[in-house]
Amino acid sequence: MRILLVEDDPQLGDGLTIGLRQAGFAVDWVKDGNSADHALQSETFDLLVLDLGLPRLSGMEVLRRARGRRQTLPVLILTARDATGDKVSGLDGGADDYLVKPVDLDELAARIRALTRRSAGRAAPLLTHGDLTLDPAAHSVTLAGAPVELSSREFSLLQLLLENVGRVLTRSHLEQSLYGWRDEPDSNALEVHIHHLRKKLGSELIRTLRGVGYTIPR
Repeated sequence: MRILLVEDDPQLGDGLTIGLRQAGFAVDWVKDGNSADHALQSETFDLLVLDLGLPRLSGMEVLRRARGRRQTLPVLILTARDATGDKVSGLDGGADDYLVKPVDLDELAARIRALTRRSAGRAAPLLTHGDLTLDPAAHSVTLAGAPVELSSREFSLLQLLLENVGRVLTRSHLEQSLYGWRDEPDSNALEVHIHHLRKKLGSELIRTLRGVGYTIPR
Protein backbone atom coordinates (compact mmCIF):
# COMPACT_ATOMS: atom_id res chain seq x y z
CA MET A 1 0.00 0.00 0.00
CA ARG A 2 1.30 3.43 -0.97
CA ILE A 3 0.68 6.31 1.45
CA LEU A 4 1.13 10.03 0.93
CA LEU A 5 2.22 11.62 4.21
CA VAL A 6 1.82 15.40 4.47
CA GLU A 7 3.65 16.76 7.52
CA ASP A 8 5.69 19.96 7.82
CA ASP A 9 7.53 19.05 11.04
CA PRO A 10 10.85 17.46 9.92
CA GLN A 11 11.41 15.36 13.03
CA LEU A 12 7.85 14.05 13.19
CA GLY A 13 7.67 13.47 9.45
CA ASP A 14 10.90 11.51 9.47
CA GLY A 15 9.77 9.40 12.43
CA LEU A 16 6.38 8.66 10.88
CA THR A 17 7.96 7.75 7.55
CA ILE A 18 10.38 5.31 9.15
CA GLY A 19 7.73 3.80 11.41
CA LEU A 20 5.15 3.32 8.65
CA ARG A 21 7.74 1.77 6.35
CA GLN A 22 8.69 -0.65 9.09
CA ALA A 23 4.99 -1.52 9.34
CA GLY A 24 5.09 -2.53 5.68
CA PHE A 25 3.74 0.57 3.93
CA ALA A 26 5.32 2.41 1.01
CA VAL A 27 5.46 6.05 2.12
CA ASP A 28 6.06 9.26 0.20
CA TRP A 29 6.48 12.35 2.41
CA VAL A 30 5.88 15.98 1.43
CA LYS A 31 6.17 18.99 3.73
CA ASP A 32 3.68 21.55 2.42
CA GLY A 33 0.17 21.77 1.02
CA ASN A 34 1.13 22.75 -2.52
CA SER A 35 3.43 19.74 -2.85
CA ALA A 36 0.66 17.51 -1.53
CA ASP A 37 -1.87 18.91 -4.00
CA HIS A 38 0.57 18.41 -6.89
CA ALA A 39 1.41 14.85 -5.80
CA LEU A 40 -2.26 13.91 -5.58
CA GLN A 41 -2.83 15.17 -9.11
CA SER A 42 0.20 13.46 -10.65
CA GLU A 43 0.55 10.19 -8.71
CA THR A 44 -1.68 7.39 -7.43
CA PHE A 45 -1.88 6.75 -3.68
CA ASP A 46 -3.93 4.34 -1.60
CA LEU A 47 -4.30 6.61 1.43
CA LEU A 48 -3.52 10.16 2.53
CA VAL A 49 -2.24 11.06 6.02
CA LEU A 50 -2.78 14.81 6.24
CA ASP A 51 -1.72 17.50 8.71
CA LEU A 52 -3.92 20.60 8.83
CA GLY A 53 -1.47 23.37 9.74
CA LEU A 54 0.66 23.34 6.60
CA PRO A 55 2.67 26.05 4.85
CA ARG A 56 1.70 27.32 1.37
CA LEU A 57 -1.70 25.58 1.37
CA SER A 58 -3.76 24.46 4.34
CA GLY A 59 -4.59 20.84 4.94
CA MET A 60 -8.30 21.59 4.66
CA GLU A 61 -7.75 23.14 1.24
CA VAL A 62 -5.74 20.11 0.13
CA LEU A 63 -8.67 17.94 1.25
CA ARG A 64 -11.25 20.18 -0.41
CA ARG A 65 -9.41 20.09 -3.73
CA ALA A 66 -8.93 16.32 -3.63
CA ARG A 67 -12.61 15.69 -3.00
CA GLY A 68 -13.47 18.30 -5.61
CA ARG A 69 -11.53 16.21 -8.14
CA ARG A 70 -13.63 13.25 -6.98
CA GLN A 71 -10.59 11.49 -5.55
CA THR A 72 -11.95 8.81 -3.24
CA LEU A 73 -8.79 7.63 -1.47
CA PRO A 74 -9.19 7.38 2.32
CA VAL A 75 -7.95 10.46 4.20
CA LEU A 76 -6.73 10.37 7.78
CA ILE A 77 -6.18 13.79 9.35
CA LEU A 78 -3.27 13.83 11.80
CA THR A 79 -3.03 17.15 13.60
CA ALA A 80 -2.39 18.92 16.90
CA ARG A 81 -5.80 20.60 16.67
CA ASP A 82 -7.94 18.84 19.27
CA ALA A 83 -11.01 21.12 19.40
CA THR A 84 -14.31 19.44 18.64
CA GLY A 85 -15.05 22.04 15.96
CA ASP A 86 -11.86 21.16 14.08
CA LYS A 87 -12.72 17.47 14.22
CA VAL A 88 -16.22 18.10 12.92
CA SER A 89 -14.94 20.36 10.13
CA GLY A 90 -12.35 17.79 9.06
CA LEU A 91 -14.73 14.85 9.00
CA ASP A 92 -17.54 16.82 7.37
CA GLY A 93 -15.00 18.16 4.87
CA GLY A 94 -14.31 14.70 3.54
CA ALA A 95 -11.81 13.06 5.91
CA ASP A 96 -12.44 9.46 6.94
CA ASP A 97 -10.65 9.58 10.29
CA TYR A 98 -9.13 12.14 12.63
CA LEU A 99 -6.20 11.61 15.01
CA VAL A 100 -4.71 14.14 17.41
CA LYS A 101 -0.95 14.38 17.94
CA PRO A 102 1.04 12.99 19.63
CA VAL A 103 0.12 9.67 18.08
CA ASP A 104 1.12 6.11 18.84
CA LEU A 105 2.52 4.47 15.71
CA ASP A 106 0.75 1.18 16.41
CA GLU A 107 -2.59 2.97 16.62
CA LEU A 108 -1.88 4.93 13.45
CA ALA A 109 -1.01 1.73 11.56
CA ALA A 110 -4.16 0.03 12.90
CA ARG A 111 -6.36 2.92 11.79
CA ILE A 112 -4.73 2.85 8.35
CA ARG A 113 -5.50 -0.87 8.06
CA ALA A 114 -9.09 -0.24 9.17
CA LEU A 115 -9.56 2.52 6.61
CA THR A 116 -8.15 0.24 3.93
CA ARG A 117 -10.63 -2.50 4.82
CA ARG A 118 -13.51 -0.04 4.80
CA SER A 119 -12.44 1.40 1.46
CA ALA A 120 -12.33 -2.10 -0.03
CA GLY A 121 -15.75 -2.96 1.40
CA ARG A 122 -14.22 -5.60 3.67
CA ALA A 123 -14.96 -5.91 7.38
CA ALA A 124 -12.90 -8.97 8.34
CA PRO A 125 -9.36 -8.19 9.54
CA LEU A 126 -7.92 -11.33 7.92
CA LEU A 127 -7.51 -11.99 4.19
CA THR A 128 -8.22 -15.59 3.24
CA HIS A 129 -8.16 -17.56 0.01
CA GLY A 130 -8.60 -21.31 0.31
CA ASP A 131 -5.97 -22.57 2.77
CA LEU A 132 -4.08 -19.27 2.62
CA THR A 133 -4.50 -16.68 5.39
CA LEU A 134 -2.83 -13.27 5.62
CA ASP A 135 -3.01 -11.20 8.80
CA PRO A 136 -2.10 -7.55 8.05
CA ALA A 137 -1.88 -6.58 11.73
CA ALA A 138 0.42 -9.44 12.75
CA HIS A 139 2.25 -9.28 9.40
CA SER A 140 1.95 -13.05 9.13
CA VAL A 141 0.95 -15.59 6.49
CA THR A 142 -0.10 -19.20 6.95
CA LEU A 143 -0.76 -21.91 4.37
CA ALA A 144 -2.88 -24.84 5.61
CA GLY A 145 -2.09 -23.65 9.14
CA ALA A 146 1.69 -23.63 8.64
CA PRO A 147 3.56 -20.29 8.84
CA VAL A 148 5.14 -18.97 5.65
CA GLU A 149 8.12 -16.62 5.80
CA LEU A 150 7.85 -13.73 3.36
CA SER A 151 9.98 -10.67 2.82
CA SER A 152 8.36 -7.30 3.47
CA ARG A 153 7.91 -6.67 -0.26
CA GLU A 154 6.53 -10.17 -0.89
CA PHE A 155 4.05 -9.67 1.95
CA SER A 156 2.86 -6.32 0.56
CA LEU A 157 2.49 -7.77 -2.93
CA LEU A 158 0.51 -10.77 -1.68
CA GLN A 159 -1.73 -8.51 0.41
CA LEU A 160 -2.45 -6.32 -2.60
CA LEU A 161 -3.37 -9.33 -4.73
CA LEU A 162 -5.56 -10.85 -2.00
CA GLU A 163 -7.38 -7.55 -1.55
CA ASN A 164 -8.25 -7.70 -5.25
CA VAL A 165 -9.05 -11.38 -5.82
CA GLY A 166 -10.57 -11.86 -9.25
CA ARG A 167 -9.20 -8.55 -10.57
CA VAL A 168 -6.24 -8.25 -12.88
CA LEU A 169 -3.71 -5.76 -11.53
CA THR A 170 -1.37 -4.22 -14.06
CA ARG A 171 2.37 -4.08 -13.58
CA SER A 172 2.15 -0.29 -13.34
CA HIS A 173 -0.52 -0.46 -10.63
CA LEU A 174 1.46 -2.97 -8.59
CA GLU A 175 4.70 -1.02 -8.85
CA GLN A 176 3.02 2.26 -7.88
CA SER A 177 1.50 0.61 -4.80
CA LEU A 178 4.71 -1.16 -3.74
CA TYR A 179 7.35 1.48 -4.33
CA GLY A 180 7.70 5.08 -3.19
CA TRP A 181 9.70 7.90 -4.72
CA ARG A 182 12.90 6.87 -2.96
CA ASP A 183 12.71 3.29 -4.21
CA GLU A 184 14.37 2.37 -7.48
CA PRO A 185 13.36 -1.23 -8.23
CA ASP A 186 15.18 -3.26 -10.84
CA SER A 187 13.30 -3.74 -14.09
CA ASN A 188 12.50 -7.36 -13.19
CA ALA A 189 11.94 -6.85 -9.45
CA LEU A 190 8.19 -7.50 -9.66
CA GLU A 191 8.70 -10.76 -11.58
CA VAL A 192 11.24 -11.90 -8.98
CA HIS A 193 8.76 -11.29 -6.14
CA ILE A 194 6.02 -13.15 -8.03
CA HIS A 195 8.42 -16.06 -8.62
CA HIS A 196 9.27 -16.24 -4.91
CA LEU A 197 5.58 -16.17 -3.92
CA ARG A 198 4.83 -19.03 -6.30
CA LYS A 199 7.68 -21.10 -4.87
CA LYS A 200 6.44 -20.55 -1.32
CA LEU A 201 2.68 -20.70 -1.89
CA GLY A 202 2.20 -22.86 -4.97
CA SER A 203 2.61 -22.24 -8.67
CA GLU A 204 -1.15 -22.04 -9.34
CA LEU A 205 -2.00 -19.26 -6.88
CA ILE A 206 -0.97 -16.25 -8.97
CA ARG A 207 -1.74 -16.20 -12.67
CA THR A 208 -0.02 -14.09 -15.28
CA LEU A 209 -2.00 -12.48 -18.07
CA ARG A 210 0.79 -11.82 -20.49
CA GLY A 211 1.03 -8.19 -21.45
CA VAL A 212 -1.70 -7.26 -18.93
CA GLY A 213 -0.78 -8.10 -15.35
CA TYR A 214 -1.31 -10.55 -12.49
CA THR A 215 -4.29 -11.92 -10.62
CA ILE A 216 -5.37 -14.39 -7.96
CA PRO A 217 -8.47 -16.03 -9.49
CA ARG A 218 -11.60 -16.47 -7.41
